[in-house]
Amino acid sequence: MKKIILQVVILTFVLTFHAHADGGSHQTEHTYRIVDTGVKEFYGNTSVILEPQQGDPFFGQDAQYRTNTPSYTDNGDGTITDNVTGLMWQKSMGEKLSFEEATRRAKESDVGGYHDWRVPSIKELYSLILFAGRVQGQKAIEPFIDTNYFGQSIGNPSKGEREIDAQTWSSTEYVGRTMRNDETVFGVNFVDGRIKGYPKYKPRTGQPNNMYFRFVRGNKGYGKNKFVDNNDGTVTDITTGLMWQKADSGHGMNWEMALDYAENLTSSEHDDWRLPNAKELQSIVDYSRSPQNTVSAAINPVFEITAIKDSEGNRQYPYFWTSTTHKDGRNPYDSAAYIAFGAAQGKMHDRLMDVHGAGAQRSDPKSGNAGDYPEYFGPQGDVRYVFNYVRCVRSVTR
Repeated sequence: MKKIILQVVILTFVLTFHAHADGGSHQTEHTYRIVDTGVKEFYGNTSVILEPQQGDPFFGQDAQYRTNTPSYTDNGDGTITDNVTGLMWQKSMGEKLSFEEATRRAKESDVGGYHDWRVPSIKELYSLILFAGRVQGQKAIEPFIDTNYFGQSIGNPSKGEREIDAQTWSSTEYVGRTMRNDETVFGVNFVDGRIKGYPKYKPRTGQPNNMYFRFVRGNKGYGKNKFVDNNDGTVTDITTGLMWQKADSGHGMNWEMALDYAENLTSSEHDDWRLPNAKELQSIVDYSRSPQNTVSAAINPVFEITAIKDSEGNRQYPYFWTSTTHKDGRNPYDSAAYIAFGAAQGKMHDRLMDVHGAGAQRSDPKSGNAGDYPEYFGPQGDVRYVFNYVRCVRSVTR
């Protein structure tokens, strides 16, 4: 009997040791594997460049850390399986639907002979984005999704639409309001490469707003984080195998500085920190939080986040750089993606407001003069800060 008890104690110790080795690798099977962005080129502030070497400017960007290569299987029955996430998707987007109609259609769908389809969460939907895409303002050039597997519509100018009017809604409703008190649902635009909140109802008429949907099934654990505070200035998400800085950089910087900051960071005896790519950083957004309803950033309270003042002196939270170049505009290489953990603000009719929701993904110019920012850009007057904050990441497991 004593021998059996001793064996149980030893086994428990071994399992506990392996669960906590390397500062937080608490499980070997990850339910939330983040698909790579698909970026293979290297970029400076304004152009494609040769692959930087360690110590060079712009080292540490997206293409230098490729994991979980996108992999899909066409099942030949109108469905596509993502071999990385385990999610199964409708191949076709179908017609534009209202939010309520899409929820009903998902429950009624029998595509592929399956009856458990659902409208995807924003994290599930964002798993499909690939940043090899390119857009130029309102003109579609290369979709931000693998069109070898997925059908992707663009807006129809003959109907008064812009080519980028092909937004895909998720099931994730914003816990705040955008624009002028609009009920808002997050969506991904696979034509222009962004996450934004879109009004559930048309502001002028109050009629349901119709957008595209792509239903999903399987892996209901996808996108659900399990954070562990390692009590050493780091936080591990055991569902993704990523370790994060608990605190942020504490000050803003341009994109080149952000890459350098991350690559040269030594914290908690680790020196392999890096700037997260867009999909990695979006994975830690907490869409149940916002400055409006929880008076906090859209991030789990286990993390520390610096509060800032917006251009009107109100409490706000920073935008955070990613290592991912976002190819948009006349020069497709001069902007990089960021995640807004505070309100994604814009100035419309000389009024500063939350135009896209905390948890949006947009992009800023990679460089500029500090005195020129913030500035306002585009039809929603998006606030551009350029000198954004950083939260570094490292891979605990591969």
